[in-house]
Amino acid sequence: MKTYSYLLLIALLFSVLPGTAQDDVNLFGYWKFYSDVENTQYKYFCNEAFGLIEKREAEIATLKTKDDWIKRQKKVRSTLTRIVGKFPEKTPLNARVTGVLQRDGYRVEKLIYESLPGYYVPAALFIPDNLKGKAPAILNAIGHSTASFRRDLYQHVIINFVKKGFVVLTYDQIGQGERLQYYDETTGKSKYPSTTEHSYPGAQCFITGYSPARYFIWDGIRGIDYLLSRPEVDPDRIGMTGLSGGGTSTTFVGAFDDRIVATAPTCFVTNYKSLFKSIGPQDAEQNIYHLLSAGLDHPDFMEVRAPKPTLMVTTTRDFFSIDGARETFAEAKKAYRAFGDETLLQMTEGDRGHGFIKNNNEAMFAFFQKYLNNPGSPSDEDVELIPAEDLQITKTGQLATSLKGETIFTLNKKVVEQKLERFREVRSEYKNSPAKVVEIAKDVSGFEKPEEFGRPVFSGRYVNETYKLEKYLVDGSGGYKLPVALYLPVQNRKDEVVLLLDEAGMEHAANQNELAHQLVGLGYQVVLFDVPGIGCMGPGYLRGDAYIGKVSFNQWFSAILVGKSIVGLRAEDILRVVHFAKQLDGVKTVSAIARGLTTSEMLHAAAFCNDIKKVALLDPLMSYTDITLTRGYNPKFILNVVPGSVGEYDLPDLMAALKGRKLLLNNPLKADGNVASKKEYSEMLAFPVEVWRADNSLNDFIIVQQKEDKLMETIVEKLLK
Repeated sequence: MKTYSYLLLIALLFSVLPGTAQDDVNLFGYWKFYSDVENTQYKYFCNEAFGLIEKREAEIATLKTKDDWIKRQKKVRSTLTRIVGKFPEKTPLNARVTGVLQRDGYRVEKLIYESLPGYYVPAALFIPDNLKGKAPAILNAIGHSTASFRRDLYQHVIINFVKKGFVVLTYDQIGQGERLQYYDETTGKSKYPSTTEHSYPGAQCFITGYSPARYFIWDGIRGIDYLLSRPEVDPDRIGMTGLSGGGTSTTFVGAFDDRIVATAPTCFVTNYKSLFKSIGPQDAEQNIYHLLSAGLDHPDFMEVRAPKPTLMVTTTRDFFSIDGARETFAEAKKAYRAFGDETLLQMTEGDRGHGFIKNNNEAMFAFFQKYLNNPGSPSDEDVELIPAEDLQITKTGQLATSLKGETIFTLNKKVVEQKLERFREVRSEYKNSPAKVVEIAKDVSGFEKPEEFGRPVFSGRYVNETYKLEKYLVDGSGGYKLPVALYLPVQNRKDEVVLLLDEAGMEHAANQNELAHQLVGLGYQVVLFDVPGIGCMGPGYLRGDAYIGKVSFNQWFSAILVGKSIVGLRAEDILRVVHFAKQLDGVKTVSAIARGLTTSEMLHAAAFCNDIKKVALLDPLMSYTDITLTRGYNPKFILNVVPGSVGEYDLPDLMAALKGRKLLLNNPLKADGNVASKKEYSEMLAFPVEVWRADNSLNDFIIVQQKEDKLMETIVEKLLK
């Protein structure tokens, strides 16, 4: 119970705290060598990727014979099956035609098929008139476009194919055309652009532990099924092509479906060495879960098809690096050469940016005419386009307002629920074995325990009336330095140091928030610091198609590709700061406070290190799983989530693992970013409460909903005192 003397002491201490004076905690303005510090996080994952790529290249260099490449193909197929995820059993397509258009020399059947039960795919089948026997067919996957295949540039290529005697099936990829997942009836369009329509729910798949590419690939495979159901189509003459995101689907589907005789991915294939050095990893479905750590790269998608005919369609000024495409072509050529005919792998270049160009189109037409045995002129002809509204497939123009049906979110939610059924048994083991969940969290997050810490670099001292401020550089986990500011009270210094990690960075914590100075005023030594991607160390490289709100998902995708996580990296660096703090004169106890988005990594660090005895998490996300179950989750949380965690562990499990210490949560948050009600957090945090109660230490697991002006008092009284 509070006492008047205690409150008076707090008031007196606060009254002598510095007011408007600004603390200079900047280090990198002095240490010019580290001027690119804001890109530390991205470059760390780049370097991890480059190491994995070098290892793969060394393995490829040993392949000489056809048998060598056959063994490699088996390995690649097995690995792809594992990291993409198992495909479901095929169910009836339930295809139905919703309308027919007759045009000069061909007709269009507007149709819908079900890739999965209730997972509707709006599509259009273009059929040449006067076919003599079965015809070759092209599955045309469309790139990122709201209009999808109704857009003029896509229609131009499709109708050219049809005029040359090919049957063409084209379809709305998820999040495009009439298949928007986040359609807003009031605006008549999606809440997000098509790229975000992919990455926003795709992130939920990654958290669940598999690639959202699974759904895109499956749509393509079922598209082949539909083509083969048509009497007009020759099953031995099937091809596939697509531009940009359609090039992604062509590349991936072609690696999985042997029924596709020839593929021509357009403006996508490069390699990850060039991709990391240029635009960075892009949309969720373009980055297969743990692809690089599994030993694969873009060339594998070409090589696994050998000796099937493949044409890489590229442009010299594409944002998908032409240099990477050339390297991939050169490597894959070796596989085709070993199979006896290197001419079956071809590459064409056009001198323009991302998109179609006449010489590439004609090379593509000639390629399919040759390998699907449909001779004729490859000329890129001017054609009459169909008004977009005439190609409307559904009754309302959107599945969301007509058939509704499944989305990536609803499909993934079912996977999550299945995992949670099994996880209940796993979690029961965590009650008596907290060490087990800690080891699982280390493994899933990609955490590596720091073993070498180096020597802190002293960078100056400021002496004030009530405290000294010292600045240091501490070695991080990837050859970079962490900025650290140490506050030392002049009088009544305690033997306890408090680490303070703020989502807005250490400069904000020093000068825009009272907490650090309040702690120093009470005699605590305080360590402010930034970790990669936070404060002066970030965010860096805010670019790419997966840029949602103010969050660049691309850096998160980078970590996924190499089998790591941003949380795991930051937890490593937090432990490096803990090591620094333990070496300070007179320190006996290390406590930690994290605010906002940094609470996840602080919780991991505390679970991974017994040296942190007291932890306060201010405005913490309560659950990773909650994000996968929330259709409108707040994207700000994504960088602080561990991919693959669903069904393995969750944040409440790490809270349970801290039993025997002190843990305070203030204003725990739901996945939508709102503060949870008492009923909501009681349900979500029931497991750690049960564990702490069984340990007779529930009084040390503190959950409060305190406003900022009362927060310091609560932290001191309930956690630090």
